[in-house]
Amino acid sequence: MKRIYGEGLLFVCMAICVWLSTSALEMVATLTGLLCVWLTTKENIWCWPIGLINVGCFFVMFYEAKLYADMTLQILFFILSIQGWIIWLTKRQDASVRPTRRLSARMKWILPIILVLATIAWGYVLTHYTDASIPYLDAFIATLSIIAQFLLSSKILENWYGWIVVDVLSIGMYLYKELYSVAFLYSVFLVLAILGMISWKKTYSLAKE
Repeated sequence: MKRIYGEGLLFVCMAICVWLSTSALEMVATLTGLLCVWLTTKENIWCWPIGLINVGCFFVMFYEAKLYADMTLQILFFILSIQGWIIWLTKRQDASVRPTRRLSARMKWILPIILVLATIAWGYVLTHYTDASIPYLDAFIATLSIIAQFLLSSKILENWYGWIVVDVLSIGMYLYKELYSVAFLYSVFLVLAILGMISWKKTYSLAKE
């Protein structure tokens, strides 16, 4: 019953995404994005091939919206998605995908430093060499997204904390840019990120028992 309810909710969100979409490209982007994140929360390996389709759609959309940091981000997402596809299929033992890991003590202080420095540098470039709409916010979201995607590809639990922050900030940015269907999509992403965090934590705890 719980599974049926969850799939029903997913279908309703997809229907709303189609209704809010202003173009075929936007519709495909929102649908594949939603399905990709849903499968990721379930630790389903099919999240990666569907995610690659989503990356291509968003690359074009962000180019048209002049969100160049997010556009460039899709190239890195493509690479990290292939990496994640490979990593999730290694060291599986008897499981369908690689077991979830936790962030190391070293990475806990290295990643925030990278986040700050990369945001400042990227924001500066966007401000002085492009006509980016919201350069530093765009750069921060893009940088944090790269870090979260890297952690996700590496099957590290803390990726969900990064995605939750990204989703909250993205909702505001896309509303400002009048990309309403994308803003709605990120609202759903936010809910799924929270559910994903809870689900992965539970799986991780059970595996450690």
